[in-house]
Amino acid sequence: MSCELETLGRYHVLEGPRLKIRAPAARALVKRHYGLAGHATVELCKWTKEAMEGGKSCYKVKFYNAPAGGSHRCVEMSPVGLICSNRCVYCWRPTEEFDVIELDERHYMDPHEVVAQVLEERKRLLSGYWGSRRSKVIEALAPTHWAISLSGEPTMYPKLPQLIKLIKSLPHTKSVFLVTNGQHPEMLMKLAKEDALPTQLYLSTNAPNEELYYRINAPVAHRDAWRRWLRSLDIVATLPTRTVLRITLIRSLNYSDEYVPQFGEIVKRGNPHFVEVKSYMHLGYSTRRLDRGDMLNHEEVREWSGKLLKTLDSFTYMDEDEPSRIVVLQNVERYVDRWIVPP
Repeated sequence: MSCELETLGRYHVLEGPRLKIRAPAARALVKRHYGLAGHATVELCKWTKEAMEGGKSCYKVKFYNAPAGGSHRCVEMSPVGLICSNRCVYCWRPTEEFDVIELDERHYMDPHEVVAQVLEERKRLLSGYWGSRRSKVIEALAPTHWAISLSGEPTMYPKLPQLIKLIKSLPHTKSVFLVTNGQHPEMLMKLAKEDALPTQLYLSTNAPNEELYYRINAPVAHRDAWRRWLRSLDIVATLPTRTVLRITLIRSLNYSDEYVPQFGEIVKRGNPHFVEVKSYMHLGYSTRRLDRGDMLNHEEVREWSGKLLKTLDSFTYMDEDEPSRIVVLQNVERYVDRWIVPP
């Protein structure tokens, strides 16, 4: 049965038994080789495909050994593929098609449904490799890592604690990464309260001040979006799990040296285990909002990271990955072993 959405201010109220991705957006995702699973999505990313062919895995393997065994053993998915509280200018997804849906559990799939359908769709996406990469497919069908970060805002899925617990209980799971925009601090607290925290939590950290926050992240759900993000930042400082602030540098918006000390203060306040500094990538729908010149080369990312490091007494350089234009810094006072699974 199709779902009807009635606009209510900036939100939508769902009328019907189950939320589904609307047809125009679904067609756009299928065209880009996403798998659709109700309101969830799954994708074989560039690194998964490269690893399937025997090539390199993504920087998360290099930095943390996640996924253990290589990127072909990663499930990149979102429980709410086109539901988000922001319209970030650097997002390469079709944010124009995103919805903001009220968090009513009655309208969402149960975690078992999400996992079953995501794995089935992923199996379909892998089907073309059976002929030439049979052994890789067999390994890929026993994923060791789940990246809850594909599209949409996963903390808007009201059953997220149950989902993470279920994923952790699967026989091959070694790690679960969750990426959040920080607009739903109440869900972060719920994850902690229900012992459902991911192995590693990422907070998108793209603005050093309130003015740039609204320009870069374009929040649509909450008038107090900056305050809510700061609340999430404070929660990151206390969570009993691995935490990362991910800074996406955009030349025309947040790359200036004048912002380095402000970013430094944000890092000190969040006190994460790691800071990832990454260039914006001129891909997908972001090309309609930003220029190709907004991308930095790896040397520029490295230099900017060095300037940030000078403001942080408790951090040290850990590693970098030139193809992904990313540098990672590690907190030596709030220390955790970089390796989730020993390499």
